[in-house]
Amino acid sequence: MSSKSTRSKVQPIRPRDLLKPTSIPIHPFDQTYGTDTSGLVPAKDLVTGHPNDEHVTAYYAVAPSILRSLVEKWRETAPSHHITDYTFLDFGAGKGRAVLLASQFPFRQVIGVELNPAMAAIAEANAAIWLQAHSSDPTSGAITPIQIIEDDALNVPLPAMPAIIFLFHPFEDPVLKALLRRIESAFLGRAGDLDILYVNAEHGAVLNQHPAFQLLWQGQVLMSPDDHAADLEAIAQQTEYGSTGDELCAIYRFVGRGNKT
Repeated sequence: MSSKSTRSKVQPIRPRDLLKPTSIPIHPFDQTYGTDTSGLVPAKDLVTGHPNDEHVTAYYAVAPSILRSLVEKWRETAPSHHITDYTFLDFGAGKGRAVLLASQFPFRQVIGVELNPAMAAIAEANAAIWLQAHSSDPTSGAITPIQIIEDDALNVPLPAMPAIIFLFHPFEDPVLKALLRRIESAFLGRAGDLDILYVNAEHGAVLNQHPAFQLLWQGQVLMSPDDHAADLEAIAQQTEYGSTGDELCAIYRFVGRGNKT
C-alpha cells in the first residue's frame, strides 16, 4: 500500500473564482455603437470542455482609453515596420471590444481569437454592427478589416507578416508560456517582427525573464474620466476587486535569444 495520502487536494480559492456574472452597467462604448461588449463573465461561465479551461481568467472588456493609449505608446517604441504592415491579434478576444477599437488604427488587418463559441458569436455580431455603423457614417474614418476566429490561441497559425499580439490577461501562465514557445518557433530568424501589448500584466515576470523578449515599456496607463466612471460602477458589484482608474501595462518585442539587452 502506498504511503502517499489518497485524499484529493483541495484547490485554493482564487479571487477570480469569486467573480459574479454581470450584464450591467452598459458601457458608454456600447451605448454609442449599439454593440454588446459590456458586463463581466467569470471563468466558470466560459467552460468549453477544452483542456485549457482551468487556465482561463474571465471576460471583462478593456477600457477604450487604455487600448488607445497603449497603441500610441507602442508607436513611440520605434517599431521595426510601419503600422500598416502589422496584423493585430487579440488572443482571448471575448465579445470583441479590443478588436473593434484596434480597427480604428491603420493596421494591415485585425484578428480576434476566442475559444468560447458563444463569446465568438457575440464578437462576430458586434463586428457586423460596428462595420455597419461606420459605413453609414460619412464622418467616420477608415476601418481596418476584422476577422473573428473561434479557436484556441495555441492552435491558430501565427502570421507570416509583422504582428502585434494583444493580451488583456486572458489566461494564466501555463498557457502564456506555451504561447511564447509557439511565437519563438514561428518568428525564429525574424527578430523585431512581433510585439506584445499586455494589459493587466499579471504574468509580466514570465516575459521579463524570457531570453527572447525585450521589455520596451511598462507602467500604469490611466483611464479617461468616462471609462473610470464606468469601471467604478461595474467593479462595485464585485467583492474582491476595486477600480483604481488605471491598468498595469507592458510592451514587449521579440528579439530572439542572445539579442536581449
